[in-house]
Amino acid sequence: MNSNSAYAAQQAEMTRLREELQMRDELVQQLSRELFRLVKGNAGVVPATTEASEQQQAEVKALREQLQSVEKQVTYYQGQLEERSTETVQLRQTVQELTDRTRMLEQVVQELPKVYKQKFDERMVTVRDKIKQLQGENRRLQAELQSVSYRLAVRTRRSQQLDLPSFTEGVSLPGFTS
Repeated sequence: MNSNSAYAAQQAEMTRLREELQMRDELVQQLSRELFRLVKGNAGVVPATTEASEQQQAEVKALREQLQSVEKQVTYYQGQLEERSTETVQLRQTVQELTDRTRMLEQVVQELPKVYKQKFDERMVTVRDKIKQLQGENRRLQAELQSVSYRLAVRTRRSQQLDLPSFTEGVSLPGFTS
């Protein structure tokens, strides 16, 4: 992920800045000890020459300038660390929000087959009802067709019979005799 690499880069930058700040703190402490030693050493010793005194004053002045420079850098790096910390907190919040959103989307994706099946089943209920209705109508029409076919067959049979007079009273027909 892109945010993970940015997060890792920021973590590395923060680590580097912390190390640099620690190194500067050690330098400040070292300079402070040196200044203290020089000031304490000068308090008990009467300067032998003005040249040595001026040299010590120049060293003290240079050390104070270095100390002020280091203090400015420490302040700058502390500000940088605070900015990075703020960015880190914001990135963590963003990562958490994206993680939550990803989980929600994964859950939605997992539920999609169930939702589609449910919707399909709901649609199929109306289709099944329509099929049952059509099958019932089909059976009724087939029964009606059979009934009509039967009546038509009966009528056809009746109309095909000839209406011949019946000869039941002694009518004899000529026959062949041998």
